Amino acid sequence: GRVEVSREGKYLSTLSGAKVLGELAILYHCQRTATITAATDCKLWAIERQCFQTIMMRTGLIRQAEYSDFLKSVPIFKNLPEDTLCKISDVLEECYYQKGDYIIRQGARGDTFFIISKGQVRVTIRQDTQEEKFIRTLGKGDFFGEKALQGDDLRTANIICDSPEGVTCLVIDRDTFNQLISNLDEIRNRYNDEGVSQRKKIYEEFREVKLSDLRVISTLGVGGFGRVELVQLAQDKSRSFALKQMKKAQIVETRQQQHIMSEKEIMSEANSDFIVKLFKTFKDRKYLYMLMESCLGGELWTILRDRGHFDDGTTRFYTACVVEAFDYLHSRNIIYRDLKPENLLLDVSGYVKLVDFGFAKKLQSGRKTWTFCGTPEYVAPEVILNRGHDISADYWSLGVLMFELLTGTPPFTGADPMRTYNIILKGIDAIEFPRNITRNASALIKKLCRDNPTERLGYQRGGISEIQKHKWFDGFYWEGLRNRSLPPPILPKVQSVVDTANFDDYPSDPDGPPPDDLSGWDDDF
Repeated sequence: GRVEVSREGKYLSTLSGAKVLGELAILYHCQRTATITAATDCKLWAIERQCFQTIMMRTGLIRQAEYSDFLKSVPIFKNLPEDTLCKISDVLEECYYQKGDYIIRQGARGDTFFIISKGQVRVTIRQDTQEEKFIRTLGKGDFFGEKALQGDDLRTANIICDSPEGVTCLVIDRDTFNQLISNLDEIRNRYNDEGVSQRKKIYEEFREVKLSDLRVISTLGVGGFGRVELVQLAQDKSRSFALKQMKKAQIVETRQQQHIMSEKEIMSEANSDFIVKLFKTFKDRKYLYMLMESCLGGELWTILRDRGHFDDGTTRFYTACVVEAFDYLHSRNIIYRDLKPENLLLDVSGYVKLVDFGFAKKLQSGRKTWTFCGTPEYVAPEVILNRGHDISADYWSLGVLMFELLTGTPPFTGADPMRTYNIILKGIDAIEFPRNITRNASALIKKLCRDNPTERLGYQRGGISEIQKHKWFDGFYWEGLRNRSLPPPILPKVQSVVDTANFDDYPSDPDGPPPDDLSGWDDDF
């Protein structure tokens, strides 16, 4: 059949068989952007978002589990940590061979390892007589070519497809294998539990503070669930705080309860100079509240908007601050998922801190998450394609941030979210880089924004230190950044603890107070 597309009563186009509509809706909850009317009798196939995402998640998990089981049967893989096995299973490629095909020829050079996932092969050796001698048959779950991963690249036998229906193999090459294998425990253990005593100190300091002790000075920002106010303690005018207040009814309406609870949990445990500190939480009948450190230098986005773009040195400093924040989070298996200039605040010293952990999530080691979230321009390809994602998605967004700081606009920008996603799926190599981006900056951006997550710098065996060692950071004083002795490129003007000159002005909430929510989902907040 045929359907007509219109917007606000104005005809736009006609669609017929094999056309797709409503594709944004299977990615995330959004308003319809057009009206579709049946022009003739129609038969349509439809799928709900939850059903689609469940199918994608189940398929991904089943495949990863099956591939991991194959890997565990191989001697050189069996003692690897679970998260490394999951990484390797993600990069295994399926290759198909027809009956009689030589998968490997004796004497040829090769750097590829094979696991049979379907069908069987014949192993033969050519002896001095030039005749091929049959050795054995290999089937599903068997493997060959493992010596190629350890550096021996001369093949010692022939492997020939022997199934009428063909053979399917899972394949990995030596370079990919070497990039993924490392002593992950060294990375895991880099951070000790120095945060525990710090959190205890904060708890004791704010234990007696009540919501009624806070005095609102002015509004710092407005978000999806409410406002962020600058507040002071009635009995202490020497410092100020940011109070994030969120409408409970709206959180329930948009089904974001789990995200909010996760945000509170992650921020409560975080102890990094590059992450905004959470001091205490409150709640009443209408709102949830988070009392946080105030960063009066304002949003990095505001400074970028006013200046147009940053130079190499300025971008390097702010990128390094984010790298330090990611290093802290990723060492704890926490994925951030919402990097953008609006979520980077400058403190009075000019250092950048990560704020807004509404999309952050703690992952099990080696596992992925399937929730579609993030700002369209910063979303990684695997999120769009619903293949599951992990901390490697943060490295993609780091490359996007670098590009935006250096140019003033993200590399992937379309007229609407769907067009933006299509541009993202074409890849970073299809993007034209302006001349003001230096060769080293361009190289780092392209290494962060690889389509294949396992190829991204930061995700490979050297971990995030590979980003810190990149040529673009040559000469950068990382230790000075960590101990805050490195002068920032921009020192914000802040006259007092209640100076909000670095923030935009916001009108009062036009909607008035929200309805009560007493359902109890926030008992542990």
